[in-house]
Amino acid sequence: MSETRRLLEAAAALSTILRDAGIPHAFYGSVLTAVLANAPLSDEIFCLVEGGQTQAHPFRRVRDAIAGNENFSATHSPWTNRLHVTYRRLIPAVDIEILPAGETGPRILDSSTVMKMQGIPFVTISEFIRAKLNNWIIRGSDRDAQDISYVLTKYWNRVDINRIPEQDMSQFVARNASAAPAWLAVKRKYGM
Repeated sequence: MSETRRLLEAAAALSTILRDAGIPHAFYGSVLTAVLANAPLSDEIFCLVEGGQTQAHPFRRVRDAIAGNENFSATHSPWTNRLHVTYRRLIPAVDIEILPAGETGPRILDSSTVMKMQGIPFVTISEFIRAKLNNWIIRGSDRDAQDISYVLTKYWNRVDINRIPEQDMSQFVARNASAAPAWLAVKRKYGM
């Protein structure tokens, strides 16, 4: 079984539990690039979970939803403010990091920010680029740069320029020239 398929199996299982609990969520990470490219290898998957003023923290919502499920366990690291959910049905187990929506990716997970691929909710192309671009600005990761370049080049016509910070993208394109033609095409599409 390819690593990408393993990640998708874990994502589908977690998505079913979260959906049944009424918890808005969407997956994000290099797994989306692997799905779009039909690539067998991927090792990065995150799940954005919506919270809010009237709802429990996303971490609590996820822990409550998976409580008692023999296929999942959760590990909370309070000192790093991270929650990892482990899907134990596969060997080796699959680890999915839970991220509060808004800290990474969109704050509201609805039809304008989430798309379904293979029956699994993922952030849209624009939200994926926005989140990866934010990570790239902070960390300067080559993996993030490759993901941005691939998705921007292949799916530029699905990018909502209003969701992409122009200054950050200008900095990205200055350092990653292969993405420049696609970004120029997006700007032309919006009359810029």
